[in-house]
Amino acid sequence: MNTTIKVGIAGYGNLGRGVHQAIAQNPDMELVAIFTRRDPQQLQTPPGVHFEHISAADQYIGRIDVMILCGGSATDLPEQTPQLAAMFNTVDSFDTHAKIPEFFQSVNQAALGGGRLSVISTGWDPGLFSMNRLLMEAVLPEGQEYTFWGPGVSQGHSDAIRRVPGVKAGVQYTVPVQAVIDGIRAGDTPKLETRQKHRRDCFVVAQEDADREQIREAIVNMPNYFADYDTTVTFITQEQLEAEHSGMPHGGFVIRSGVSGNGSKQIAEFGLKLESNPEFTASVLVAYARAAFRLSQEGQRGAKTVFDIPLGYLSPKSAEELRRELL
Repeated sequence: MNTTIKVGIAGYGNLGRGVHQAIAQNPDMELVAIFTRRDPQQLQTPPGVHFEHISAADQYIGRIDVMILCGGSATDLPEQTPQLAAMFNTVDSFDTHAKIPEFFQSVNQAALGGGRLSVISTGWDPGLFSMNRLLMEAVLPEGQEYTFWGPGVSQGHSDAIRRVPGVKAGVQYTVPVQAVIDGIRAGDTPKLETRQKHRRDCFVVAQEDADREQIREAIVNMPNYFADYDTTVTFITQEQLEAEHSGMPHGGFVIRSGVSGNGSKQIAEFGLKLESNPEFTASVLVAYARAAFRLSQEGQRGAKTVFDIPLGYLSPKSAEELRRELL
């Protein structure tokens, strides 16, 4: 396929910058514009990059094949994805697992109404991990699946911290419980509560006059993010945050421990070790932008998830090349 896919980016934080870099690694893609809620005139423009205010997005209908949405799941994407899905084919990384069904319905309605296609909730979890959970459950129906994240920085949870009133800046580390992991890899199949698998460590820079205890309570009791985990909140200075917590490593793995045939024990594992969480997530979004474009070219409409998209659609290679080189 020689068609150049014209891409827009909505949001230019860590994930948006990662998408910008990933597009440069894909010769079949071209960045048209980056859309931001900030004043475009105040942004330092990289060479060859055009910024627009998000309110100007509708002026690009017909000029962008896929809009990649890079806002946060807490408040940005529930509003932005349906709005933009009515105008463009979209890809996003909405990652609040408990709310994905209602998010899907909202985006599906908007995309169908606008005659567009939207890939929701991709990245690595949800996304690549979701695919592996489905695959191994289908292969080993008698078994138990476990997902572990970290140790590393969660972008979604860090974003949720920063939106708590009184918080100036913050970062959250997801830390798996190693003893539990070792037992599963040895063949154990325990029934685990959410808080038995991970803990969440939050490092927060509070605004000068903020009530720190109120901030701590708001974080540890936040539904869908922290309420179901053993969560610590440590208050630090801006200088400490920049010196000790500026990196964005992450990773994790999906394990399925099952039995087949005559009770043979089978363990399947898929894992990631990431030096930059946003750059890797961005790379997944860009691959799914290619799939979204191809599906839309075939006339498909509405919201899709990774479960609906053939793997071959992610690759710039032809089906014949894939059969010859990778099968």
